Amino acid sequence: MHHALPEWTHLDLERPSDLALLTADLEGFFDVHPRAVAIDEAQRLPEMFNALRYVMDRSKGKGRFLLLGSASPALMRSVSETLAGRVALLELTPFLAGELAAPRGLLIAGSGADSLPSTVFENPAPAANGSTPISLPSSSGICPPLDWGCRLDDCALSGTMLTHVHGNLLNVSDLARSLAVSSHTVAGDLDVLEGAYMIRRLQPFHANVQKRLTKSSKIYVRDTGLLHFLAGLRRPQELTTWNKRGASFESLVVEELAALAAHRLVRPEFFFWRTQAGAEVDLLIREGRRILPVEIKIGAAVGPLRRGRTAAVHEGSRTQPGMGSHNGPGAAANVCRN
Repeated sequence: MHHALPEWTHLDLERPSDLALLTADLEGFFDVHPRAVAIDEAQRLPEMFNALRYVMDRSKGKGRFLLLGSASPALMRSVSETLAGRVALLELTPFLAGELAAPRGLLIAGSGADSLPSTVFENPAPAANGSTPISLPSSSGICPPLDWGCRLDDCALSGTMLTHVHGNLLNVSDLARSLAVSSHTVAGDLDVLEGAYMIRRLQPFHANVQKRLTKSSKIYVRDTGLLHFLAGLRRPQELTTWNKRGASFESLVVEELAALAAHRLVRPEFFFWRTQAGAEVDLLIREGRRILPVEIKIGAAVGPLRRGRTAAVHEGSRTQPGMGSHNGPGAAANVCRN
């Protein structure tokens, strides 16, 4: 942010001096700085939002403040209740393929800041105290240590269990039985992980009511680097024989296209489509009445979509020409261009 907005006043509330500056006199600070202020880790000072509401209502103007912070209920609740109608929310996605110098390594390393190749694969050995050497949740429990009101050890879901269900239809009851906990516990843990942007629950598409359709959501770990770490992969070559390689590539493409669609379309929605007979479309991107079907394959090439299938899915809607995503030459460029 300092490079993008060099003329702005920047505060980091994890820095004790910056936090003390605001807590000493919130109204006085914003009287002196009524605009061009960027505040990182804003969730650490919820009472700040009341002061910001007064400042925003007192004098008009767009783009006066930039608030950054981790995904936490405290931050989202404060924003939605106190600053309703006064702010715009922007999800900062991981790096896209077009933003990386070497996008062909994206599947292996993932796109998060803590999952670059030098971090995930060059020093996989655990530290002397048993902790992992990188800034990732432990595989024994992955409830993120954010402001969620729960401890890491309280989460029933493990990294091993998440890698097992990654890319599959979600059955909360079966998952609860496997973990010997209640369905409410598993559902709560999934809500936490989804709210922290660690997993995505892709919902099924139900527009065609004449077919017997799957109504369970699919679950994905959103960052492939985190997924591979939790699965125990420590070398790039281990990925080639991993039985979840196809599902990993599928989630990578879903996240890539979801991020691109969010920038280029108006309130896009994302689904998958599957009948109980086994017919399936991996990803549907819907904008209003327009729907784009996407076929995702891990192979080096992909054939044309079967138009009979897409017509059956999108009956009554404006179906766009389908696209295929593959892992062959030019795959990353094709994902970005489309």
